[in-house]
Amino acid sequence: MAIPNLIHTETISEFYEQDHKRLDELFKNYQLWKKEDYPRAREYFLSFKFGLQRHIIWEEELLFPFFEKKTGIAEHGPTEVMRHEHRVIGEALEAIHKRVQVSDPDTDELEQKLLNVLGLHNDKEEDVLYPAIDAYTKDPVELKKIFDEMLSIPKERYETCCNHS
Repeated sequence: MAIPNLIHTETISEFYEQDHKRLDELFKNYQLWKKEDYPRAREYFLSFKFGLQRHIIWEEELLFPFFEKKTGIAEHGPTEVMRHEHRVIGEALEAIHKRVQVSDPDTDELEQKLLNVLGLHNDKEEDVLYPAIDAYTKDPVELKKIFDEMLSIPKERYETCCNHS
């Protein structure tokens, strides 16, 4: 599972929007293959699941605390809303994963629930939160530090499945 190229991104917005697009493609491939080639679909789903879990860890452990520290806005702010939405996204993701574990392709309704929450969530991040963080990461050293911290998170933290997360 490739991480979007950190070297060619100059902003948090650019990087995270690329990751959103990469994750969207993985999920679309799961949807495309689930009725034709389930083992292939399962691989796409697991790549999506692990990537989304990593993305959420990056946000909750690095970006959100950075934003809260810079703005002084934590309680009742946008990051609190984002964390709540992450829980809802995680529940929907696990509901689909339970079906994937037993090779059940009948996940259309669960997928729609996930996509409804995820779509609005990503829009808020891309339109509001990431640009706000970009305003505080004009220093290339500070930006590099965030990217380095993202890369330092071990795979064991996000490549979890089967309710062992």
